[in-house]
Amino acid sequence: MNLYTMLAARAAAGRPVRVGLIGAGKFGSMILSQAQHIQGMHIVGVADLDTAKARASLARVGWPADRYSAPTLGEALKTGKTCVLDSAAALAECEEIECIVEATGHPIAGVRHALAAIDGDKHVIMVNVEADCMCGPLLAAKAKAKNLVYSMAYGDQPAIICELVDWARACGFELTSAGKGMNFEPRYRYSTPDTVWGFFGWTEEEVAKGDFNPKMYNSFTDGTKAAIEMVAVANGTGLDCPDDGLAFPPAGLHDLAKVFRPVSDGGRLPRAGLVDIAASQEPDGREVLNNIRYGVFVTFKAPNEYTKACFKQYGLLIDPSGNYGSMWRPFHMIGLETAISILSAVLRNEPTGCSKEFRGDAVATAKRDLKPGEILDGEGGYAVWANAIPARKSLAVGGLPIGLAQNVKLIRPVARDAIVTFDDVIIERDLDVLALRKEMEASACAQMSGK
Repeated sequence: MNLYTMLAARAAAGRPVRVGLIGAGKFGSMILSQAQHIQGMHIVGVADLDTAKARASLARVGWPADRYSAPTLGEALKTGKTCVLDSAAALAECEEIECIVEATGHPIAGVRHALAAIDGDKHVIMVNVEADCMCGPLLAAKAKAKNLVYSMAYGDQPAIICELVDWARACGFELTSAGKGMNFEPRYRYSTPDTVWGFFGWTEEEVAKGDFNPKMYNSFTDGTKAAIEMVAVANGTGLDCPDDGLAFPPAGLHDLAKVFRPVSDGGRLPRAGLVDIAASQEPDGREVLNNIRYGVFVTFKAPNEYTKACFKQYGLLIDPSGNYGSMWRPFHMIGLETAISILSAVLRNEPTGCSKEFRGDAVATAKRDLKPGEILDGEGGYAVWANAIPARKSLAVGGLPIGLAQNVKLIRPVARDAIVTFDDVIIERDLDVLALRKEMEASACAQMSGK
């Protein structure tokens, strides 16, 4: 049975899939836009610290005001309407809700919300990749122990990449690499919230007219978001991050199989089995022909001569040798597609991508020479960018994850482009999340040592 048929059966039986959404920003708004058209799925509650903003989001995507007028979750359950509230904990505690979607984008809050949802016997759809790349493997293990699903959000690139990886492996191809397209040039690395709009080509007047978050946009620009997402893919697929971090080689659609193959076979990868980014800009700023800026891809190798011949016969995009091919998806539709994850979790008990092991880490890295006494300002800020490196390397140096690099004080100098370590900072808040992260690190170290 497919998801739509399974959902229709639930709807006919008067048993809608009941969902709680935490966070009514852009991603949450996209989920809400589609949810009103999915018969059999009931958004019981929308939790946001700014309830006025949440109501504005519902109105903006076309919900009639009466539809989100339920004063309590109990009333929402009785009437089929939606309750807007400021308590994520209330969603986790509501017995009738089956699945929680965490869409705040805040790594610390995301970890706490996921734990509360799991404690409340809810499946978790983790839109919050920042939280997932910091503590996802341990959160997934906690969910699995209770026969719950902890899942990446379909529509976001990590989940769609994981789907392509699964497709390639299930077909018996030799997986070589996986990644996504992105607008990136080397000079973007040191962008700050003050300079980011220039890289987008927007004027101050254009920015003033929109509701733009400079730190969020800067996270995409300086490569931090790419590192976070590729770490999630590594942890969900068993692929590795490159030892020195993502290389961002420029590549268009017809060059994916050529570029994302090992150096030993004429490509740009140090070896097979890595994640990386297909940059849509050349280092000098020229746009790459047929780039896949909004898409995702995998490259793979034919296991024998017969399969190699079939690659060519059926029009697969291949490298000059014919041994390597690529498969891609040209777009991703963010929250408009996330219902797939919700329904897969509730109806199939199956995630659409899940962090299975601590294989990669997004570590805070200095954008400039940093001095003792400075306060790090986290993802998309002025002080650090995130580098995606193997977890074993991060553990060896004590790397500070980007999710914990917010509002912490440096106690030692850190040179530009050097990894910030736990020993370089003092952490006095969010100790519960720090303890969870350290638990995950200790478990990974024990596994690596064979204990």
